[in-house]
Amino acid sequence: MNRKSVFSPPRQLLALAALACATACVPAGPDVETVRSTADLPNEKAAVQSRYTEAEEAVYLARFKALAEGGSGSSGLSAYDPLEPVAGATEVTAFPASTAVTLSQSAIEEATAYAADRNSSAFIIWRDGAIEQEAYFGDYTADTPLVSKSLSKPVTALIVGRALQQGYIQSLDQPVADFITEWKGDAEREKIKIRNLLDMRAGFLRQNFATDPEDILNRAYLHPRHDEVIINDYPLTHEPGTRYEYSNATSEMIAPVIERATGMRYSEYLTKALLEPLGAAGGSIWVNREGGTAHSGCCMLVPARSYLKMGVLVLQDGIWEGTRLLPEGYVTEMRTATAQNVHYGLGLWLAGPYVERRGFANPSIEFGKVLHSEPYADKDIYLFDGNGNQTVTMIPSKNIVVLRLGGRPPRDAEWDNTVLPNMLIRDLSENGGEDLPEPQGMTEKQS
Repeated sequence: MNRKSVFSPPRQLLALAALACATACVPAGPDVETVRSTADLPNEKAAVQSRYTEAEEAVYLARFKALAEGGSGSSGLSAYDPLEPVAGATEVTAFPASTAVTLSQSAIEEATAYAADRNSSAFIIWRDGAIEQEAYFGDYTADTPLVSKSLSKPVTALIVGRALQQGYIQSLDQPVADFITEWKGDAEREKIKIRNLLDMRAGFLRQNFATDPEDILNRAYLHPRHDEVIINDYPLTHEPGTRYEYSNATSEMIAPVIERATGMRYSEYLTKALLEPLGAAGGSIWVNREGGTAHSGCCMLVPARSYLKMGVLVLQDGIWEGTRLLPEGYVTEMRTATAQNVHYGLGLWLAGPYVERRGFANPSIEFGKVLHSEPYADKDIYLFDGNGNQTVTMIPSKNIVVLRLGGRPPRDAEWDNTVLPNMLIRDLSENGGEDLPEPQGMTEKQS
């Protein structure tokens, strides 16, 4: 598709790392340039602080202190205060259980055990419109709202797609400054396009963690006016569109864009535009203050089946029960990598060329990478992938969606992104007589 078209460590340090990694952590690497932060600029720190009331600053510092003293085991949920309801569909519909299971019982049991051994809360296999396996672990049930972490990032891509379909946004290449009017007249920020908030090429300071409460990384996450912090103060380190740098701040900008484009609160638009049409259950979302702005880069809580339906919507090219919810060609855009990261599209992680370990950060950073012990058995696999190995994997050749949600796996049971999809594909070939798809290719260096 032509991109010019309409889609034209001490305990406190560990605790702070847990905060920054509540979505997906990107440690600093020695081969990456030092980037600018307001923590290093006293005059800018004072300017940032002066924009907000003493009460707002006190709330921010209390949140920072609570997390710093809370230990390293938190997923960030304890900091999600206040939560705002996300109503969801008034009539929640369920996928039927499959009456003709295509996977062997041994494969289902092995896949479920793999999920269970890795601290999962929910595990679901969907195929051809029905559930072939659904399991919950510990105290979790089908109705338990589960923390999205960075699964909220592909949700932002779906929300933007709905806004495009409904005419609230004109194009993926529309300037963000059309909505974030504070950026009008800023020669650099005026270059940021809607697509750059989805493909992580906004030019923003990369995700990291910091121990200074005045560091912009912490303020942009915990402040009761975090959206304003990002709009007014978050640094640009590269020209928009020229470099992939994973950051929560980039995705957090979707909420104010949607609210200004639609005139609705982010939670309301989530319900009306996405959850209602899908017949999906709601839950809640973290807002920076009562009546404030939602965190769109993380921090939504809905049941597992709601995330599953979002994956199915993408697998079905944006069509749900015969109705097109996403513009024609939009999923193709979501599945199209950029030159700066061949494994990332618009909120979607892509198989791309095989690498044993693929991280969230710029590919030049050799830290924080997810294991892929072998090439994917289907070169066209794509997935939602959030911190703690929360995955919704789509296998287009087999019309399968595999969901795993939960906490970070134990150290002695590392998560491997290729295990479950490859296991199911091979089972359908060996026990079901189905053809194998074309596998993921090796890079030129590896072949």
